[in-house]
Amino acid sequence: MATAGLAACTSPNSAEGGGDAKTIALLLPESKTTRYESFDRPIFEKTVKKQCPDCTVKYYNADQDEAKQAQQMETAISAGAKVIVLDPVNGPGAGGMVSSAHEAGAKVVAYDRFIKSADYYMSFDNETVGKLQATELVKAMGDKGGYLQLNGAPSDPNAAQFKKGAESVLKKSGLKLLTTTSYDNPDWSPNNAQKYVTDQLSKFSPADVQGVYAANDGQAGGVIAALKGAGVAADALPPVTGQDAELAAIQRIVAGEQEMTVFKSYFIEAAEAGKLAVNLATGKDVGKTTDFEGVKSFIFKPVVVTQDNVQDTIVDSGLYSADDICTKAYAAACEKAGVS
Repeated sequence: MATAGLAACTSPNSAEGGGDAKTIALLLPESKTTRYESFDRPIFEKTVKKQCPDCTVKYYNADQDEAKQAQQMETAISAGAKVIVLDPVNGPGAGGMVSSAHEAGAKVVAYDRFIKSADYYMSFDNETVGKLQATELVKAMGDKGGYLQLNGAPSDPNAAQFKKGAESVLKKSGLKLLTTTSYDNPDWSPNNAQKYVTDQLSKFSPADVQGVYAANDGQAGGVIAALKGAGVAADALPPVTGQDAELAAIQRIVAGEQEMTVFKSYFIEAAEAGKLAVNLATGKDVGKTTDFEGVKSFIFKPVVVTQDNVQDTIVDSGLYSADDICTKAYAAACEKAGVS
């Protein structure tokens, strides 16, 4: 895992610094995935505020609208942002935004999703994420049976990496993809995932679906809702993968409804992004980087979460407390899984 010896600086989104205050912009892509508003944004802002009281953070969320994000970039530049941390709606199409920032003398950090023309890139090993998901699915299915595959948005460069990693495992396994091609969810929407699986269940018997590769937890939730809607009992659900360690997914894992998720520590990623932004804003050394496709990068290691290690990976890390997870509906399952 590459780590940065970074230092930091910030203030709340609404704060206005003094005449020499440094302005940092944080542009996130959407809010359907709960991590962005619940973790990435507050951790980033807290990190900046702690280390740089006279820094100002300008925050924007694009709501999965590429044109809206382009306008937000222009707004951030007009607001004087000299460091822009950008998680793009469309990574391959983000070059124009980066060019605008560079013309204004701003540095761009590609956050979580790769942008080839960015100054820095910060994310997790995304092919490994897909490999981990697929490996757990193969293990749970016993290397035989039919499965459905739901990938992320084609506009998200990470989705292509997850898919590549997953297929490197799935295509070498004894598993069979039930459909002619896998499904690329245009906006990662849980509703789209539910509709897709519901449609497939008009062609296949629920018994034919012996596993589902879902690229993230939101889609996993939609998949499981579709299966239950088709009459599959909670204790008879096939293994379903996920990613993001969303609270609802952790509860489903504890209850045995979802096979696994991948936790990419927001504590690490968002905090390190905040430190990097401050260092760039204040002219400090950013620490040691690694090279990813020609961009100076900080790449972190993802972690598999299953029913067996929820306590160690989720509760002990402080992501969620046992009280968060073990509500009344999940109390018995938590006790059985050793979550306390």
